[in-house]
Amino acid sequence: MNRLFVSAGEPSGDRHAASVVTALRHVIPDLTVDGVGGPRLAESGVELLERSERLSAMGLAEAAGVIPAHWRLLRAVERRVASHRYDAAILVDYPGFHLRLAGALTARGVPVIYYIAPQLWAWGRWRFATLRRCVRHLAVILPFEEALFREHGIPTTFVSHPLLDDPPSPDRDDARRRLGLTSFDRVLALFPGSRPVEQRRHWEPFRDTARRLCRDLPGLRVVVAGPALELSTANSQFVFHDDARTVLAAADVALCKSGTSTLQAALANVPMVIAYRMHPLTFAVARRLVRVPHVGLVNLLAQRDVAPECLQGQVRPAILGQRIADLFEGEAVAARQREEFDGIRRALGTPGAARRVAELTLRYAA
Repeated sequence: MNRLFVSAGEPSGDRHAASVVTALRHVIPDLTVDGVGGPRLAESGVELLERSERLSAMGLAEAAGVIPAHWRLLRAVERRVASHRYDAAILVDYPGFHLRLAGALTARGVPVIYYIAPQLWAWGRWRFATLRRCVRHLAVILPFEEALFREHGIPTTFVSHPLLDDPPSPDRDDARRRLGLTSFDRVLALFPGSRPVEQRRHWEPFRDTARRLCRDLPGLRVVVAGPALELSTANSQFVFHDDARTVLAAADVALCKSGTSTLQAALANVPMVIAYRMHPLTFAVARRLVRVPHVGLVNLLAQRDVAPECLQGQVRPAILGQRIADLFEGEAVAARQREEFDGIRRALGTPGAARRVAELTLRYAA
């Protein structure tokens, strides 16, 4: 294999895609890689046709604003593929754009490895046919996905979850020193989301919930995973830190936006409350289409209510605050969550996801 195309549409995908490129270059040092992505892919030596920061969107209503940019980029990629011979393509997550791109690449004879499957088990089941037609092999990161996609005729491999390849977290005392906390503090971690649209929807109720709890729980400190958010930098009640692993290592309890942060909390053994808000139009459609009983990944993996979920109108300080207080004040409630985390950790597989995706890519490269 001489030339690879890789595409990642958001920060987490950029990180995972860069890990795969690094793994491939251990085998093929002079591999040429072009694509779409963010700073991690750029650092790994990928020639970027477009920065993914300009494309990130989520939800039906939220995505409308980036549709023109998606179409322009799709045309640009098609022109690039027509003028360059790619031996394979790796597309990471971000299905709204990548399923269209997969079709364009397949039409040009480029084998497509799709890493981190669209959540068709939740909704969007009409897309199974698209995956079957346009993807040479699917690399999935949740254990129940392999059998599901294979049942629909899609070659699929469970490669384990890439979170297992993250560097070790600092220990509790070290993490607290880094954050300016003491061993006596009670610490609440906030994960309002990494995408701007998620932050806009979650930050205000998360912030107000934390303020309420600071009044009610003596000695409570609050750490926010992520950069200082707009309108919050002057608030001395909160500590902001970019490294989620450090935040969780210091935390006693977490309030997590539904998503990967719930798995990060489980891996760090931190009890949590899960919350999610979306545009009302997106929610109205989702209510009719979603086919799973939970939105939190920890609950989906356990197939039961491990952590409480607060959705849409329930994302209010009074409700969130009570759920979080139950975890701080009721050790038995927190202990029940921790008992479930061992099984969740085992279900996520073993380290080496990027290496396995690299091996699949080499197997199917033209």
